Amino acid sequence: MALQLKSHCERCGQGIARHEKAYICVYECTFCHACTLWMGFVCPNCGGELVRRPRPKGAENETEQADQAPADSCGVMSR
Repeated sequence: MALQLKSHCERCGQGIARHEKAYICVYECTFCHACTLWMGFVCPNCGGELVRRPRPKGAENETEQADQAPADSCGVMSR
């Protein structure tokens, strides 16, 4: 069974394109880079480690852009 490449962060709702950094836990909860840093690489749903989501072959060559704000301005960095 292949990984589901979810297109939005489960915490802030920011779009995540296939070629962008995203982090997942063993249950495939998906988070953007900024939220993962803020959460200390720990999944808030299961308490497991968040690791870098593998990119599909050829994703580094994609030029498509997700409908999103820049990663540092997703609005969830302050406590």
